[in-house]
Amino acid sequence: MHAVDVALLLVRLVIGATMIAHGLNHWRGGGRIEGTARWFSGLGLRQGKLQAWLSVITEIGAGLLLVIGLLTPLACAAVISVMLVAGLLAHRPNGFFVFKEGYEYVLVLSITALALAMLGPGEFSLDAVTGIDIAGWAGGGTALGLGVAATAGLLALFWRPQPREVVAA
Repeated sequence: MHAVDVALLLVRLVIGATMIAHGLNHWRGGGRIEGTARWFSGLGLRQGKLQAWLSVITEIGAGLLLVIGLLTPLACAAVISVMLVAGLLAHRPNGFFVFKEGYEYVLVLSITALALAMLGPGEFSLDAVTGIDIAGWAGGGTALGLGVAATAGLLALFWRPQPREVVAA
């Protein structure tokens, strides 16, 4: 048993469980799917209910893939995309620090997912068992490229922020 493989397993489990919990909270927590839909609509995304369900499916799906270590670069791309959307629309205006609702947390999850895609899932993964070996620059490029492309596509199709009112001086 190599320490690096155990470390990669721990990173996968923590990010995966975090994403699953996040998706379940969007679905079943607080305002449930309707509240999540209103929140997404408030961020300027059209079809808030669709956005809420896409978020739930993406977060839970990516989380499960990370926990079992399957298709790791694709799961990391999903994490990067979800966190990039959250960072750009919800957290960026608030600055860096998470205690001020800033983008600190989503940045850490995104970069950790990118690093995981580059390092690979480790030996304790279904990727290793099945011989799927996409790591290094290919894994990182896949995760970052697909994550950014998915974010750009979502924003191009659905983001329509309300214009800000101009106050006369």
